[in-house]
Amino acid sequence: MMLCKSLVAFSYLCLVMAVSSIAQSPPVLDTEGRPLQINVEYFIKPAITDVAGNLTLLTRKGDQCPFHVGQVPLRSQEIGFGVTFTPYLPGEDTIREGRDLKVVFQAFSICITSTAWRVGETDPTTGRRFVETGDNDTATGYFRIDRDNFGIYNIGWCPSDVPIRGRPRCGRAGILIEKGLRLLALDGSAFPFEFVRA
Repeated sequence: MMLCKSLVAFSYLCLVMAVSSIAQSPPVLDTEGRPLQINVEYFIKPAITDVAGNLTLLTRKGDQCPFHVGQVPLRSQEIGFGVTFTPYLPGEDTIREGRDLKVVFQAFSICITSTAWRVGETDPTTGRRFVETGDNDTATGYFRIDRDNFGIYNIGWCPSDVPIRGRPRCGRAGILIEKGLRLLALDGSAFPFEFVRA
């Protein structure tokens, strides 16, 4: 009985600590200065101009599935796909900096999988991990949005809320150009992004 009460008290303490750490994290802001919200669709676009367009679904190396996350070419008529964000920790309506979250394209796919983002395997040629889409409820399916010292947002993968065994190989998302495609990949220089409400 005493052990049971101790476990309940410990669980409650962990929950209080998690909620207080969320409250201390500032919200991620869109281009209008409003906090990002769950169940609201956003376009993720470069924070620098004249590079490329919004993030979208792309195929790589002639494979149809899985789709990879990449950028619409600069002079394309396409606008990419909007995404929604869902925090890992329940009870939060606002997307906060440095917290684990799911990113899901609001699009239909010919692949029989989800359009949720996940970290792919290390590519033997580049040594980097591409961001792809598909079903995944493990830590590889949760990302985070961080802000640098200049107030610019970067997307990264480094689980802090999601339980994970061992020490994660954290990485920031940048753009890797492969055969003319601009693909989102971890383990390189971070790329600056901003969020536009759809």
